[in-house]
Amino acid sequence: MKKVWLTYVLLPAGISLFALSPASAQSGNDVSKVWVADNGNGTYKNPVLYADYSDPDAIRVGEDYYMIASSFDAIPGLPILHSKDLVNWQIAGHALLRQPPYDHFAKTQHGNGVWAPAIRYHNNEFYIYYPDPDFGIYLTKAKNINGPWSEPQLVAAGKGLIDPCPLWDDDGKVYLAHAYAGSRAGIKSIIVVKQLNAEGTKAIDEGVLVFDGHDANPTLEGPKFYKRNGYYYLFAPAGGVSTGWQLVMRSKNIYGPYESKIVMDQGKSPINGPHQGAWVQTQKGADWFLHFQDLDAYGRVVHLQPMTWVNDWPVIGEDKDKDGKGEPVLTYRKPDVGKTWPVSTPAESDEFNGNTIGKQWQWQANPFAGWAFPSSAKGSLRLFGAQVPDSTNSLWDVPNVLAQKFPAEEFTATVKFKFTPRLAGDRMSFIVLGLDYAGLAVEHKADGLYLNALHCAQADKGKKEQVEQVTKLTETDIFFRVQVTKGGKCNFSYSTDGSTFHVAGNEFTAKPGKWIGAKLGLCCSRTAKTNDAGFADVDWFRITK
Repeated sequence: MKKVWLTYVLLPAGISLFALSPASAQSGNDVSKVWVADNGNGTYKNPVLYADYSDPDAIRVGEDYYMIASSFDAIPGLPILHSKDLVNWQIAGHALLRQPPYDHFAKTQHGNGVWAPAIRYHNNEFYIYYPDPDFGIYLTKAKNINGPWSEPQLVAAGKGLIDPCPLWDDDGKVYLAHAYAGSRAGIKSIIVVKQLNAEGTKAIDEGVLVFDGHDANPTLEGPKFYKRNGYYYLFAPAGGVSTGWQLVMRSKNIYGPYESKIVMDQGKSPINGPHQGAWVQTQKGADWFLHFQDLDAYGRVVHLQPMTWVNDWPVIGEDKDKDGKGEPVLTYRKPDVGKTWPVSTPAESDEFNGNTIGKQWQWQANPFAGWAFPSSAKGSLRLFGAQVPDSTNSLWDVPNVLAQKFPAEEFTATVKFKFTPRLAGDRMSFIVLGLDYAGLAVEHKADGLYLNALHCAQADKGKKEQVEQVTKLTETDIFFRVQVTKGGKCNFSYSTDGSTFHVAGNEFTAKPGKWIGAKLGLCCSRTAKTNDAGFADVDWFRITK
């Protein structure tokens, strides 16, 4: 059992399993050991978040900045991050504790679920519009960023409606811009504007096509809707996630016609994409832009760019050749927000000293209440063995994988746990999960415990997991470790004393998941049906160099 670290935070209202207790919450001075964007000298380096927060949208409310991101089938979903200076971020919570339709998302739904969302603050309430490409566009609201968030309400039903963003106009009318997913709708590369009712809760028309990107801006998507100086603006990326550019469209009429201009591309920088994001203005009126870069297995990491206005067109990044189009910066002076705030980063390590799970963790389906029980008294997280679905060939389709994002290009992740199995087939696994995955597991067989190396190629295509028996174990206190180096190279090892680690399995190159980066996952499972499952008590999980 570890020493309890006391921290003081505002707790999200109405949250049960995933809320942070004071003993396990992220404190204001948590600093990653593997990636810090704040250089400590008034400058920052990109990415400001070296983690998979794809499709970011952001707002400022007073002195506080809030950012949300897509979460697909991961639960809790719709992560909310908080910052005071746009550089130092923490995980504030999640707006979606379970994903509707609830039975549908009780099973893994890789690549489905929450796509690119938008957050706005209107009439003293936070509004989040998010799309599910198979069901339509939803709205959830809260008076406090920490919740409780309302039950998601279907604003516009339909297949392939994605990337919504609202705009409250000066005359009180409410509009919603969105794009289409070709995989569901059979069309893409267009932006449509729908009118909503006065409450912003229902679409009241079928929408007007306001911009078609087929000629010069293929794969146009992810619109963000703004109004400035009498112009309506749509900020949207085009050209593809890893190869595209930032397009801005403007018009004096909400339905167009819209003229367009490329305002940022990769240029001579190493930052490919640069993909969709959000315009944010500081308290002092300075303009900034948060966007993502696709880094394959590392996911869609978040960058912060300076932004200026020239002739009512935004210029994002640095315009080195003065052509009205910027390119991403690697380092830059921090935004002037009136004071200097402490360095902080999203939580990574977890000592499991509280009565709830850290906010960095997500399941890959709507959770069942019996999967996990944190205990401040024991200083550990008890993961009960959930029965593996009969239809699955690998952990790719197992709902009770508890996972978190890669935190940097290079890092080491170590987990300590005690395994208490009951029946043959009980297993505790530690994996790097993506379209392919690999890792380690301790499994209970008729004649004792065995350490296995796991590998599954093309897990997303239903391929069967391969298991290599490494050694028989006599200890139940076990340490698993993975060292991740450049290029997503992963080397696994294990220990029974925490000091001497033994290599197990072959080097593995991490692969992205479905629209997401690779994740670090824990899973306690069983094959037998029983009225009392075995379990693993996870003492701690630590990210180090």
